[in-house]
Amino acid sequence: MWIPSKLTRPGRLHNAILRPRVLDLLQEANCYKLVLFRSPAGYGKTTMAAQWLADKSHVGWYSVDESDNDPFRFINYFLQALNKATDDSCPKAQKLAEKRQFSSLHSLFGEVFTELSDFYQESYIVIDDYHLINDDEIHEAMRFFLKHMPDNLTLVVTSRSAPPLGTANLRVRDLMIEIGNELLAFDTEETTRFFNQRVDDGIDDQTANSLRTYVEGWPSALQLIALQAQHHQRTLVQSAESVSQFNHAHLWDYLIEEVFDLLDQETRQFLLECSVLDHFNDSLVSTLTKREDALSMLESLNRYGLFVYPLEGEHNWYRFHNLFAEFLAHERQSRIPQKEGELHQAAAQAWLEQGMPHRALSHAQMSNDTELMASILREHGWKMFNQGELESLEKAINSLAPEQLYTVPKLCMLQAWVEQSLNGYNNVGDMLTKAIEHMEAYDVILSTKEQGELNALKAQVAINLNQPEQALELAELALSQLDHTVYRSRIVATSVVGEVNHVLGHLSRALPMMQQTEKLARQYQVYHQALWAMLQQSEILIAQGYVQAAYEVQDNAFKLIEEHQLQQLPMNEFLLRIRSQLLWCWNRLDEAEVCAYQAIEVLSNSNDSRHLHSYSMLARIAIGRGELDKAAKFIKQIEHMMKQSTYHVDWTANASLSLLLFWQARGDSSAVEQWLETATRPDQACNHFTQLQWRNIVRAYISLGEFEKAEKTLSFLQQEADKHQLITDTNRNLIVETILLASKGQDDEARAKLKYALEMTNQTGILGNFLVDGSKIGHLLEKLIHKTELGDLERHRAQQLMKDISTTQRSRSVHFDEEFVEKLVNHPNIPELVRTSPLTQREWQVLGLIYSGFSNEQIAQELDVAGTTIKTHIRNLYQKLNIANRKEAIRTAENLLQLMGY
Repeated sequence: MWIPSKLTRPGRLHNAILRPRVLDLLQEANCYKLVLFRSPAGYGKTTMAAQWLADKSHVGWYSVDESDNDPFRFINYFLQALNKATDDSCPKAQKLAEKRQFSSLHSLFGEVFTELSDFYQESYIVIDDYHLINDDEIHEAMRFFLKHMPDNLTLVVTSRSAPPLGTANLRVRDLMIEIGNELLAFDTEETTRFFNQRVDDGIDDQTANSLRTYVEGWPSALQLIALQAQHHQRTLVQSAESVSQFNHAHLWDYLIEEVFDLLDQETRQFLLECSVLDHFNDSLVSTLTKREDALSMLESLNRYGLFVYPLEGEHNWYRFHNLFAEFLAHERQSRIPQKEGELHQAAAQAWLEQGMPHRALSHAQMSNDTELMASILREHGWKMFNQGELESLEKAINSLAPEQLYTVPKLCMLQAWVEQSLNGYNNVGDMLTKAIEHMEAYDVILSTKEQGELNALKAQVAINLNQPEQALELAELALSQLDHTVYRSRIVATSVVGEVNHVLGHLSRALPMMQQTEKLARQYQVYHQALWAMLQQSEILIAQGYVQAAYEVQDNAFKLIEEHQLQQLPMNEFLLRIRSQLLWCWNRLDEAEVCAYQAIEVLSNSNDSRHLHSYSMLARIAIGRGELDKAAKFIKQIEHMMKQSTYHVDWTANASLSLLLFWQARGDSSAVEQWLETATRPDQACNHFTQLQWRNIVRAYISLGEFEKAEKTLSFLQQEADKHQLITDTNRNLIVETILLASKGQDDEARAKLKYALEMTNQTGILGNFLVDGSKIGHLLEKLIHKTELGDLERHRAQQLMKDISTTQRSRSVHFDEEFVEKLVNHPNIPELVRTSPLTQREWQVLGLIYSGFSNEQIAQELDVAGTTIKTHIRNLYQKLNIANRKEAIRTAENLLQLMGY
């Protein structure tokens, strides 16, 4: 008795989404012998095949189950499906099959081909779930059938594994279409349509992409998420936010029923053991499982559709599907919890054999084997440090018992360097003091070499604490204690000597020391120290006025980071922010802004206090564009951070410049006065950051009209710059001196200083410092241009500055902040229409941005609101001001600005 449902096409496709990108690949399927849908469970193979064939008339369908491994049973169902597809063209073969009147399946298929010779219609026969067939006689017969079947017939097979049907030959001869899980997995657009069809409140692309990425497009998992969201009456956005915590019970039940319970015990055990690895090859798995046939096992897992994917571009490396990996971890911890520690220990050893100590350390931690962790740290800790694996090291070292840590000076040093590199210098001194006390308690005696390593680290801490003399003494002592084999500490000590010379203003000594440091660090592959030396070189070159050379050093630093995957190092943030500062000096504000945001991203997992430099830069950029409302947000963050933390003068000087420029733009003299009362006054001005701090003080004096104090301070500042050959700071000081003289009404003297500053700019290339004070020097530039006092290059630069100042001033005037609007609406000559139909603050901002030439999309981005909201604001302001179009809006804004004297 045959079961009719096994020969019936699947119904209930009304809720399936159409998938044009897959259907397009099947348009010419009638030209191929075989169409193979191959993927793990739950990828919609059957649904996709049924959807594709829904509008085709000559289709036979055979749904296989485990009982069909009998050749007699298989051939009868197959021939019934074939007859259905071909309008009963094979009745004789069907009768022979039913009565078992055939010597072999080959001979029976010979009769089939004879009967089909008179049938010419395009037709398809589907064998669904062919992976359930394991009978060799059936496989051989189907290979014969595929080889000799008529051209108007196409065989369609769905399978979780690669069927033994001679597919390699068919693939080479281009007679097969294969639709794998990479095509059956939903993309973002399909995921969006899938959920919009099932959930009342719909879904946006971002949420859809988040869900799709988590389940890697696995349709069954997406279906379970949709059902769970409906069951718990949660929105899909809420589901996406907690997707990794959603109730996996139904998914686990599905995988146990459809996948795991169908495997033999040996394969199940193999999968559970492999699941401790997030990716693996045969060598790793062989060490882990102690199986010599690891490669063949992995290839069979991949071949049999068990959610095992080859890594792209990697030979014989694999990974599990995200959710299958979670499932296996769950099953492993449920079924063999007693082996958890042992498996992670074995995984650690396997990774060590692969030369991957950072992965080994992770497994050692998961096994809670502190002896293994200590062993890995002793043998490979410094290699990991040099590769930037800082967070992994910190976590592991902090897990060690005191006797494991403090009896090994190497580990104490490593702990301190990790702290120095990750969290800065604040805690390192105390950490070293604690380590020395514990080592004495454990009777640990440091060798001369180890004392040298300790002193090199102390020297680095001292320079970070702005104690250059002590740092130099310790660095030179370290160099006398270290032999040539301790290359890392020698590199550090050499770097400190260079940095001390930089801080003390001895630039001609500092630069070659940093170049030597870089060379040594590259030679010994201590790449983070090479990066540090390059950052120092960049700052030294800028101070010397060689800004283009500094830019090129930064380019090489970016290449070093890329080549050696150092993106996670906090020093990457340092590089990005000094690149942002340099771009700001060149008035390339858009690029500077991108770098500042990237710097914040690098330290996104760190304490917010470390973002001070980047926020200072973003505030300065916003001020330069006249976006005072935007700048105010950054200024608020800067002020909060400066109250919460203590910073080096380099950091506070940069932040103070942004604060002062903002207060000056706002006309907030009281804030400037309060800052000046508490401002740090360095003893010297022999480097770029103390120069900047003293220049901030001069700016504050000028802003408050205390010209005599400003002049005296500026004289000291310039003497220091001359003494230490700080060329770029001299250039900046001249600009500030120009402002001072102009503020005192001494325009001729101011013009002479400005001319000198322009001449120096030929070397330094700085523009930003001119532009922040554009309103005060614009008239002087104009006179210099008209009086033909400048050379051709200086004239060209002055003209470019005039153009940029004009643009900046216009930008500032059109960002209607509250103070400007208040003055405008209270102006005695304001048009009555403006007075009687007042715009909201947001509408004023939109009008200003229209005047600046911003598109609707750019305005929406600038104000961080939806495009539809901007359209509403524009419609409202047009109605209120009786404006018909954008051109009239620009003319209205221009008239209002002229009224205000702009």
